[in-house]
Amino acid sequence: MTLLLTVIAVALIFEYINGFHDTANSIATVVSTKVLTPRLAILLAAVTNLVGALYGTAVAKTISTGLLDAKLIPADLATISLICALGGAIVWNLATWWFGLPSSSSHALIGGLVGSGVAAASNNFAVIVFSRPKVGMPWYKFDGLLYKVIIPMFLSPVMGFMVGMLLMGLLYVLLRKWTPKWVTRVFGKAQLASAAYMGFSHGSNDAQKTMGIIALAIVGADQAGTLVNLPSWLEFLHHPMVKDASGKEGIATWIKLTCAVTMAAGTAAGGWKIIKTMGHKMVKLQPVHGFAAEATAASVLMTAAHFGMPVSTTHAITTSIMGVGCAKRFSALNLGVVERILWAWFLTLPVTAVLAYVLMRSVLALR
Repeated sequence: MTLLLTVIAVALIFEYINGFHDTANSIATVVSTKVLTPRLAILLAAVTNLVGALYGTAVAKTISTGLLDAKLIPADLATISLICALGGAIVWNLATWWFGLPSSSSHALIGGLVGSGVAAASNNFAVIVFSRPKVGMPWYKFDGLLYKVIIPMFLSPVMGFMVGMLLMGLLYVLLRKWTPKWVTRVFGKAQLASAAYMGFSHGSNDAQKTMGIIALAIVGADQAGTLVNLPSWLEFLHHPMVKDASGKEGIATWIKLTCAVTMAAGTAAGGWKIIKTMGHKMVKLQPVHGFAAEATAASVLMTAAHFGMPVSTTHAITTSIMGVGCAKRFSALNLGVVERILWAWFLTLPVTAVLAYVLMRSVLALR
């Protein structure tokens, strides 16, 4: 029971860190364009993150059932494995936050799950659900690391870049006769809506990952017999998954609310270092550019969340900003900053997998 409560606590710590680490994803553009002050932008992001986190559970179910074969992990190691996975992700998130790099919390968590899962299953790589096709279904409805993580990991940044560049190019054509004053005035207002949309989509995708971890931990503890003879005030732990009127299974409301509030609290703490990297150093933004980048990234995230793909909010918004900048001119990009960001992206999955693997093996060595 102590281990279960520990994994829930560590998961919520990860969610809090995710909130302030990824705050920049929601508000970097609206701050850099001076449409909102950092304080008001963080407040907007916190509220919209909270609402978005309560919307849908497809990503949570992918994390809890679609990436690892839990039957290959010994029941007495399942909870410890989750703690090690979260530990690896938290270390990486704090390191990249310290250096102001907008890396992916999503991929940090997934890398941690894979690394600790392999270690807990006695180096059995079969624990990874790499590909699980569904008969008669298109590829984006398949389960497994390939379809839910790897393909979207490359596809979502490409979509963010291309759609951002095309949308900004279209706006240049449509607004070519507008005066700069009117463009700034109109899109200063429009960017409030796009920033709210971005915050909502961030919450709908990122908060669900921790929901999946908590549900997975409770289901594993129940199967291991840990939840026998619970006191009445902890009876809710028996019900991490619930069914609606149509019989469709989803995450229990108490898990959704806990994760949503925790992420909103983390978002309210802010993350100014990453905001400066994304909103000021990559490319100089005006309100019209911020609107195009936010609308693009939020749409990519909402599409991915609908199909249960735990994609990176960071990848989506960063590449959207790059695409918008390139629509203006390729020289508008600060390629040195872009190169640092790309290295952080490339290293996230393998580094967090190794960190979680080492943590898990260290625990096993002490047993």
